[in-house]
This record gives sequence, structure tokens and C-alpha cells, in this order.
Amino acid sequence: MPEAALPALEGTLDASGKTFAVVVARFNAFITERLLLSACDGLLRCGARREDIDIARVPGAFEVPSAGRALALTGKYDAIICIGCLLRGDTAHYDVIVNEVTRGIGQSAQETGVPHAFGVLTCENLEQAIDRAGLKMGNKGFEAALAAVEMASLKAAISAKLSAVSKKYGVGDRTSGVGQEQIPPSRSARRRNETPRRKASKRRRK
Repeated sequence: MPEAALPALEGTLDASGKTFAVVVARFNAFITERLLLSACDGLLRCGARREDIDIARVPGAFEVPSAGRALALTGKYDAIICIGCLLRGDTAHYDVIVNEVTRGIGQSAQETGVPHAFGVLTCENLEQAIDRAGLKMGNKGFEAALAAVEMASLKAAISAKLSAVSKKYGVGDRTSGVGQEQIPPSRSARRRNETPRRKASKRRRK
């Protein structure tokens, strides 16, 4: 891969010192349990401790975003991993649930500021789901765990960058801009400001 012309902020696959929450749906547990095991394996391989991984179980994929948001709002976790499995049926129920789950997870990540990794399978049939839970297509739970670790690391890198900039320029007037030089008022401006004061002092003397 060619190197970029400019340096870029990137996350690493180092989960040491970070805490994670995994939200897993019980519906289609034959698939989701495999995703969960691989997600936990991925976190541990990246250096996370077992005591720094919390698991929350919900009835189905539709409830995953709500639980993920509640966990994110605690401020305890560096990233949330969302796991579920949706299989297409004969009705439009599948499309409705897929859209709501996807929107909910994305919205929760944006509004809470906590990275959410998408580990929800949306498959046409059980065979496709099995392939993505550890067979031909790898394991999407493991991939979601790696994404969560990298995004948590990237967020920390961005925060450190902003902190360094703030320390460099100091904390000043928010409206003046970072590092912007303060321009002293002109002589005419000083005269206009001083005129009312002089008039007021003369009135007091009278």
C-alpha cells in the first residue's frame, strides 16, 4: 500500500487499558453466540482484560441500539460492540427491522460520541449467516471487535491531539479563535470610548 503524502491519525489494535461492552441479541442465538465468542476472542487478543469486557443480552436485534445507547451514556466504555442476526422472511418485517437497527446504532454512536461497532448480520438465509459466523466468510463478530478497538484508539488519539493544541495556544477567548493574535483598539476607537467618560466626570464636578 503506498504511503500517504501527509501524516494521518490512525487507531491501533491495542485494547490494553480500555473497557468494552458487547450487546448481543438472543434471537437466532445459534448464530449470535458464535459471533459473541469471536468478538470476545478478538478483544482479548488485542490486549483487553476479561474484567474490562461487559456483556449485555437483549431479546432481539431491534433492542440492540437502545441497550448500546444506555451503556454508552454511562461513560464507562471506550467502545460498544453490537451483535445480532437478521434473516429475511416472506414479509417486509425484515426490511423494517434492518433499517431501524442500522439507523439506531449509527445514531447512538454519533450522539453519544462512543464508537459503536456493527456486528449485526443481515442475511438472506441461514446458510449465509453460518458462513459469516466462522465458516467461509470469516467471523463478523471478530471483525467488529477489531473495528471497536481501532476506533477506541483513534478517538483517544484525536483527544490527545486536541489537548496538545489547547496547551500550545492556551485557553483564551473562545470567539477570538485558537492562536489568533489580539489586535489592540485604534486611537480613534480609544477616543470614542473615552469621550463619554470625560463628559460624565464633568457633570459630576458641576
